[in-house]
Amino acid sequence: MARADLLLNLVKAGVSGERDLLVRTTQALIAEEHGKQHHVLANSLDAQLRSMSKSIVTMSIHDSNGHGLVHERVPERKLTQLCLSPEVRSTVSDLVEEQQRADLLRSYNLEPRHRVLLTGPPGNGKTSLAEGLAESLAVPMFSVRYDALIGSFLGETASRVRQLFEFVCNRKCVLFFDEFDTIAKERGDTHETGEIKRVVSSLLLEIDRLPSYVLVVTATNHPELLDRAVWRRFQVKIELPRPTQVQINEWLRDLEQRLEDRLSLKTQALAKQLNGLSFSALEDMAQDIMRKRALSEPHEIKNIADSVIRLWTTAAHKERLAIDGYPAPSDFSNVRNRRTVKAGITSGPHPLSRLRKAGRKNRSTTPRTGENVRSSKRRGPARSGRGRARTRPRS
Repeated sequence: MARADLLLNLVKAGVSGERDLLVRTTQALIAEEHGKQHHVLANSLDAQLRSMSKSIVTMSIHDSNGHGLVHERVPERKLTQLCLSPEVRSTVSDLVEEQQRADLLRSYNLEPRHRVLLTGPPGNGKTSLAEGLAESLAVPMFSVRYDALIGSFLGETASRVRQLFEFVCNRKCVLFFDEFDTIAKERGDTHETGEIKRVVSSLLLEIDRLPSYVLVVTATNHPELLDRAVWRRFQVKIELPRPTQVQINEWLRDLEQRLEDRLSLKTQALAKQLNGLSFSALEDMAQDIMRKRALSEPHEIKNIADSVIRLWTTAAHKERLAIDGYPAPSDFSNVRNRRTVKAGITSGPHPLSRLRKAGRKNRSTTPRTGENVRSSKRRGPARSGRGRARTRPRS
């Protein structure tokens, strides 16, 4: 049975003649019935709403060229599979709980948060986090296609943006904008045309009108390019930086479970060597290990992980030099004996240790000529006192 507040809103819209309230309430009913798997009733309500509305909303949502504005993705990655910091995991858990218990919040005249902005360098889990949210909420995930959304004619992009949001308003889903700075640039930029400024204004208005059962997630690698009004629209702002050594260590333990085998080196030492890589690069390394294990002979499987990790530690070394500018620890490929391997890749000798050894060897040589004083046949006069030579008194 429909919620009491929706029925009251329907009666109110019918008595007062508020068309917008009638449309929003009907859209909420359609989304709720889809969530209850009452697809026949939901489709009937959707048909009535489409016949009443001027803009026809279809399930395929196509533009004039026949290309879809969104790409539907079935979420597979779970939040428990992601290596998140405690702060980020707590924020995401609160967001999921609010969406799952939205009825309780509405009984207190409150709405769950449903606008999320993800920032951070590429390859650190922004898309995976959006997919994990969709999987936790058991709703489809729609990724926006900018190639079909952005048009070349005046006013065409704003019209497609409106059509996009009309589509998602009828169902519970996660609407994902990747590379959000493409369509939400700063309107004060003098290099941009007036068309993109109108698109940003239309986009912000449509985001404000979204119902709370539609979770809109945006991601960007360049937060400095976003319009200043964009930041105010989003209730949850999450930054996903590069993984720390603790997170890499956690990821390596998960890799051992996937491989059903322990690595020959300690995960803490490997995490130190792989520091600087993104989660995307670490996943590529795991895929390389799995592919080589599948194509190798049984007696070669043991050493495959070590050989692949040697290559990726070199890439991590270059990544650290390119980003942070500090030298990497001792290279994993320089490990030569099994004793060093068992020790867990300790750092190499200090560069001053060679100079100390050289100083001990050359301590008996003269500073200028290098002649060995102890083995020299000619000995100078004996010295005493404060280093002055003893001389015989003149007769």
